[in-house]
Amino acid sequence: MITKKGIIIAIDGPAGAGKSTTAKLLAERLNYKYIDTGAMYRAVTLFALRNSIEPTDIEKLVELVKGMKFSFENNGSILFVNSENVSDAIRSPQVSDRVSEFSKIAEIREILVQKQREIGADGGIVMEGRDITTAVFPDAELKIFLTADLDIRAYRRLIELKNKGLNINLNDVRGNLETRDRIDSSREINPLMVTEDSIVIDTTQMTIEEQVNFIYNKAQEIIRSFNQNQSHRN
Repeated sequence: MITKKGIIIAIDGPAGAGKSTTAKLLAERLNYKYIDTGAMYRAVTLFALRNSIEPTDIEKLVELVKGMKFSFENNGSILFVNSENVSDAIRSPQVSDRVSEFSKIAEIREILVQKQREIGADGGIVMEGRDITTAVFPDAELKIFLTADLDIRAYRRLIELKNKGLNINLNDVRGNLETRDRIDSSREINPLMVTEDSIVIDTTQMTIEEQVNFIYNKAQEIIRSFNQNQSHRN
């Protein structure tokens, strides 16, 4: 029997709601491992585009994804795929424009969900994405759904991209988010949705610090109970 290192904190929500920053800071504060599953789908998109593989070529895509080895370093900030640091490349507008097309493919999601479960199986993890509470870890001890107004999310993403040196305008960012919201929420396989046992947090008027503090306090309550149960088992 595997002894878990801690609880599993699953965070879902649309792009720009503050998932990545909040999850990363939360993981640091808890001394947990942070995993950005969206980065994995972006990496698949990046490698598919590099190899001129379209979403319709399922056989080649499956072969590609099965051969990809994912490794997160520096508290999840850096993603290596097959020993290549792709952290910056996966954030390009070209990848952002196409990622929803690839991420909605059932065969890809099935492979990546299994890889994500393996990464987080022993707990002590903060994992964020769009189907963590529903498909990857439906039994997670703490489930969070972060959301925010579309205009606020677009502005946040614009600042993030400009800080990375990318030249892009607000309307393009907003349009991209709007399209991704529609695709992510309407896809047949593991759509973005709120589970009944998720805590919904609207971050429109919240600072990152307020978001982290709120979830941290919720996590501490559950962790105390988890530790007590672990002690009784031992």
